[in-house]
Amino acid sequence: MANRIDELPLELDRKGLAPLSVQVADGLRAAAATGVLRRGDRLPSSRSLADQLEVSRTVVSAAYDQLQAEGWISGKQGSGTYLLAAPQPTPAHPVMSAASNEAADLLDLGPGAPCIETIDPAAWRRAWRAAADRAPLVRKDRAGEPDYRTAVAEHLLRHRGLTAGSDTVVLATAGSSSAVGEFAAAILRPGDRVAMEDPGYQRAVGAFRAAGVQVLPIPVDAQGLRVDQLPADIRAVYCTPAHQFPLGGRMPAARRVQLVEFARQRGVLIIEDDYDGELRYDTAPLPLLAALAPDVVVHLGTTSKILSPSLGAGWLVATPGIAEAVLAHRERTGTSPGPAGQQVLVELARNGDLARHLRRLRREMPPRRAVVVDALHRRGLEVIGDDAGSHVVVPLPSAAAEERVCGMAKRRGVYLDGLARHHLGDEHTFGVALGYAALPESVLTAATRIASYCLSRP
Repeated sequence: MANRIDELPLELDRKGLAPLSVQVADGLRAAAATGVLRRGDRLPSSRSLADQLEVSRTVVSAAYDQLQAEGWISGKQGSGTYLLAAPQPTPAHPVMSAASNEAADLLDLGPGAPCIETIDPAAWRRAWRAAADRAPLVRKDRAGEPDYRTAVAEHLLRHRGLTAGSDTVVLATAGSSSAVGEFAAAILRPGDRVAMEDPGYQRAVGAFRAAGVQVLPIPVDAQGLRVDQLPADIRAVYCTPAHQFPLGGRMPAARRVQLVEFARQRGVLIIEDDYDGELRYDTAPLPLLAALAPDVVVHLGTTSKILSPSLGAGWLVATPGIAEAVLAHRERTGTSPGPAGQQVLVELARNGDLARHLRRLRREMPPRRAVVVDALHRRGLEVIGDDAGSHVVVPLPSAAAEERVCGMAKRRGVYLDGLARHHLGDEHTFGVALGYAALPESVLTAATRIASYCLSRP
């Protein structure tokens, strides 16, 4: 017990507006809520904790008095102060282990999860009710529900500046990974070579490999995919130019032009995964690759990062020839995305709820990012990644350091996602991709405090 108390991640902002006693009480509550402290643990004496935090004993005594009044702790004459209440981390935000897909009872600071707090419950229920009022379908439209494809085209024009549907075709998908698999099966042949960002999105790698495609790792830098490293004998290149996953860089205009020129000269197709492109809130977004070169770009998007993966809805925008090949593949295999999630999105868009949700989401992300970045900077930690999306990256010097940090955080009830597992080739970039969307804001502060403490002790 002494070791765990000695390592309590209590931080005091001596220039902040909150009194120090309030900050101490908040820190101890957070330690209890996140599992760092457990029911029955003995707390340090007020004098000992005051010495540890370099504050007066009065500050700690006031914090203990407040916690006792709230029922968190109890003092026992002659034996010390003990924690009475230590709730388990909220079950509303379980983490799925990347290795085993088993639910872990941890606070989720992994990247890629949506912020469901910004979803208006009334609008969400209204959309599902309206979708349920539709008559049952006799046959599914393999291209996707017509009104869904129209809603997606309007969404892309309004929020991503892409005119879809003029010289391109919008298809519904079950999500980005599913769309990659369909593209690979419909357009590529077994043995074809596809270039892939490294580190990058491993589910896309899995989808390509399932189609018998050879995936080549291409290094990335702060500006995304290294176009100068692309080999000539590839059929396609997969990239996330708006916000490279997982390192977070944005591909600048000059490199986008360079990539498009390479594709046109070599007869290569570009798969543009715009997985969180709507979540840019620092500057105006750069033009999509699909807007620059619809003839060679297959554009993918998803609702799983801006709403919820429960919809199982995404989209693919491509030339008519590619769209026809994908539809032919669906016809051969009897597969197509489910219409239920599509119909819900249609209703959200029809009532303006989707646009309102995106505005709330863009307002919510910057202060959440600030909470995370400020906590990391207070520990002297480097933060990389563009000011967009819903995650940042903290680099670490080695695989061993990454493993130690993730293990330390797990023991304290927090899930951190290491970069090592995101590599296709040899592991060469280490650190943690730290997401700030999934947790309620009150819990995010506590979880980030633990994460920053662990990251400062690799």
